[in-house]
Amino acid sequence: MDLEIPPSVRAVIDALLARGGRAYIVGGAVRDALLGLPALDLDLEVFGMPAEALRDTLTTFGSVNAVGEAFTVFKLSGLAGAGGAVDVSLPRRDSKAGPGHRGIVVTGDPSLSLEEASRRRDFTMNALLYDPLRGELHDPHGGARDLEARTLRAVDASHFGEDPLRALRAVQLAARFELVVEPVTAELCRSMPLRELPAERIFGEIEKLLLSSRRPSGGLALMKEWGMLPVIAPELAPLAGTPQDPEWHPEGDVWTHTLLAVDQATPLLAGLDRPRALAVMLGTLAHDLGKPATTQRIDGRIRSLGHEEAGVALAESLLDRWGVHTLHGYDVRGQVLGLVGNHLKPGQLYDDRDRVSDGAIRRLARKCEPALLYRVARADCLGRTPGDFPPVAMEWFLDRVTQLEVALRPPPPILMGRHVVAMGVAPGPEVGRIVQAVYERQLDGVVTDLAGAEAAARAMIATTETD
Repeated sequence: MDLEIPPSVRAVIDALLARGGRAYIVGGAVRDALLGLPALDLDLEVFGMPAEALRDTLTTFGSVNAVGEAFTVFKLSGLAGAGGAVDVSLPRRDSKAGPGHRGIVVTGDPSLSLEEASRRRDFTMNALLYDPLRGELHDPHGGARDLEARTLRAVDASHFGEDPLRALRAVQLAARFELVVEPVTAELCRSMPLRELPAERIFGEIEKLLLSSRRPSGGLALMKEWGMLPVIAPELAPLAGTPQDPEWHPEGDVWTHTLLAVDQATPLLAGLDRPRALAVMLGTLAHDLGKPATTQRIDGRIRSLGHEEAGVALAESLLDRWGVHTLHGYDVRGQVLGLVGNHLKPGQLYDDRDRVSDGAIRRLARKCEPALLYRVARADCLGRTPGDFPPVAMEWFLDRVTQLEVALRPPPPILMGRHVVAMGVAPGPEVGRIVQAVYERQLDGVVTDLAGAEAAARAMIATTETD
């Protein structure tokens, strides 16, 4: 097992040992190291040391933030090479005192054994501990064996169900690491009271599923199999059983197509920041939400006329349910709605490419980012099988928006309000009207520079004065 520990973290471990504590690396870092993956987050669990002494020792190495005194978890920031804050905690006991994820009472107990401390964890592969001083792996619950067998198994079936969030964690972990969920664990997940969970915790697991899985469809399929959709995402539930025209969608119903599409979207995320990657995945997941309400048989063909527009309100409902708004200042919500409402546009523009104006392309860039729309439309196109459906239209669209320099955003307006005020127009609605009218001409390519924009504005002012 190759688990690289930065010197700064080793220094903390040595200092804790000098004060009577024994630190073990726990959780995902150990799991990922066994899988040969980079161990990005190092979490320490410290035995044999009271909370006060632990905190005092940590403060000599950096900034310490307690994550709820009852949890006795400290975030230690400022360690060189650690890649962010390191979670340092005491061994803990859990007890159920109320409903939902928040109804769990956690108390620190530095005297716990390794087996007792790891029993509170969710899955055996997350209950591994690594002794950095001796280079030894401790595996009280068979996590290494389960990892080798590609099995996701609850550590303690008698207490697993106390935290309903674990059902969603099972979904995303099974998809991310391509695991088979052990039958008893699967049955426990089916019975979880998911309505108790707050939206932000639900979406935290959904985001991991969408952004960290090679095939998110595996997790989505589990959600449907375990009966989660009516609670977690009722907007998705009607997709199953909604038929599609077999000529264009030989893969089957809308649910099947959606699963194929989200898998096609994952390789298209390369180079995107987290907010934009999330917008693409959510846009792909929600792109056909309007089909159940609009699908009908017309002249012997299955058609879903107007499903783009119909899907916007349903996508908005889903985003509301998950509490999706902005991320790092980026309007993920608005972008997803724009992608859902326009996901057919690249194909439509291609079909009419001999007559499509540059202005139509530039105006589309005001509704959503064309580079993201390209990705959603491409995933939609490739999410069909069997058959040959080359994404010719999407590549044409990407080339066109790149040539027009609107792949990322619409062109900024050349004419500003201050230019119009300088022409003698009093500040007010008339200034905005003129700026917008000139911008429309700019989108059409009639106005290309400030001189032309000012000339167009003066002509509008003169016409208004004459009227």
